[in-house]
Amino acid sequence: MLAWFLPVFLVFLMIGMPVFFALLLAPGLLLQINGQERDIALLYRNLYNGMDSFPLMALPFFVLAGELMNKGGITTRLVEFSQALMGHLRGGLAHVNILSSILFAGLSGSAVADTSALGSTLIPAMERNGYSRRFAAAVTAASSVIGPIIPPSGIMIIYAYVMGESVAALFLAGIVPGVLVGIGLMLVVRLMADKYDLPKAERIVTPGQEISRLESGVAFVLLRLNLAGLLAGIFALIATSLATVGIPVSVNGWLVFLVFLPIAHLLLMRLRRNVSQDFRIICKKAVAPLQTPIIILGGILIGIFTPTEASAIAVAYALIIAFFVLRSMTLRDLPATITKAALSSATVLLIVGAAVSFKTVVSLSHAPEHMASFILGLSENPLILLFLINILLFIVGMFLDAGPAIIILGPILGPIFTELGVHPVHFAIIMSVNLTVGLATPPMGLVLFVASAVSGEKVESIAKAILPFLAVEVIVIFLITYFPAISMTIPRLTGFVQ
Repeated sequence: MLAWFLPVFLVFLMIGMPVFFALLLAPGLLLQINGQERDIALLYRNLYNGMDSFPLMALPFFVLAGELMNKGGITTRLVEFSQALMGHLRGGLAHVNILSSILFAGLSGSAVADTSALGSTLIPAMERNGYSRRFAAAVTAASSVIGPIIPPSGIMIIYAYVMGESVAALFLAGIVPGVLVGIGLMLVVRLMADKYDLPKAERIVTPGQEISRLESGVAFVLLRLNLAGLLAGIFALIATSLATVGIPVSVNGWLVFLVFLPIAHLLLMRLRRNVSQDFRIICKKAVAPLQTPIIILGGILIGIFTPTEASAIAVAYALIIAFFVLRSMTLRDLPATITKAALSSATVLLIVGAAVSFKTVVSLSHAPEHMASFILGLSENPLILLFLINILLFIVGMFLDAGPAIIILGPILGPIFTELGVHPVHFAIIMSVNLTVGLATPPMGLVLFVASAVSGEKVESIAKAILPFLAVEVIVIFLITYFPAISMTIPRLTGFVQ
């Protein structure tokens, strides 16, 4: 009897019931019919237990950090920075849209936040520059799926919580796939530029740029620290590679960093001679916001704090930047920002709690064992099974949000493919990227509806225009699936995956 919980759940979704209620009502109804009233109490008790988790505290903190950055005028700075870098390319504003999504992903970790924040700025700008509104909305929706792939990522926090994986390992594994999606979308824009006569553009550097002394000083220091850290990291990787071939190099890490600090200063002073003052100021204005993902990943990699603690640090940093460095927020703005973040977080956490309860019925119904037997009966070849699972996840992503889908399907599919030799972190990335792309996939992709609301264009119109971009994202999914090094190299190099 309990085996019918999934069809009943899908029926509730089709008639328009909110996901939260469908996740609870479908199994609760079947348990009642089946005479398992005691298990109903377990079901609803797990609603709270599913949310009562220290690792999940990272979700509301990252949401709040993203809201603070957005309210503090960060979106405009990132768009200006992207325009200065890529505005001169054919189809320039489409490239700017994609690059802005890559940069914004490191702040929000949310596809919906990306579509809403960037879409309200870039869709009107693209329309004014000769792009059709549906094309502008399609580019915004397609590029917004990068948000949950590049760290910090809400869905990867959920996956790590459900499956007991390392959040840091998943964050690091998502960097290259996220950038790869962005590059793929830019290639599509370049191919479409000549065919559809996309507007030509020139480098957009707004003249008369101004920056406060404090912000300029902060950017001056951060740029040199970041470049010196990057050079020291490259040196450490070279030293590690030499050690593997029998050439030991033992140097104190902080000493190496201090050596590279003046070198970084000289390189940046040399570089500034080749650009205009306005371009330099635009770049400086983007430094403080873009420091957020560096602080998060850097702190986790060095071992200063856990991912959950990193989310709280991100909020503190966002407050300092918005109030004291950029001075773009006041205390009057804070209640509305916190309220918005609280509502967004509550929505996600309620769904997570309901999905954990739903998972209770999944275990009671023995669905994982039946599903494992069915999948393994299709083929013994892991490559074929991965192809079939990609198709399944892609279809699921069309109708179900990534968070609930991960909680429901992760415990079923993860152990099956781990036994077949697929690394748990690799499968986590396959699943996360696939379900994230589903957010932009017709007919029920959530970001399509957000893009429609922001642009005023019909969902059906955006769905047609987004198809070429979706095709590239599907290709990236299969590249990630069949070439594990794409996602696994960085976690292995940093020691988070053996």
